[in-house]
Amino acid sequence: MYKAILLIILSLFSQVILAQEVEMADTMRSEGKIYVVVAILVLILAGLIGYLITIDKKVSNLEKRIPKK
Repeated sequence: MYKAILLIILSLFSQVILAQEVEMADTMRSEGKIYVVVAILVLILAGLIGYLITIDKKVSNLEKRIPKK
């Protein structure tokens, strides 16, 4: 019984949350600033991927130096 009530309450909360509009996103989209946000996110993601690639190369070099037993 408790689970059913909890399920109903949570489904009602999700409907309320999904019904709200995001004014900030609409404002940023209309002013063209959303592209700045997307560009920054892409730049951060590219930096992280580049960093992971360099770390992988360094680890591979260290693994080659260690003799296998």
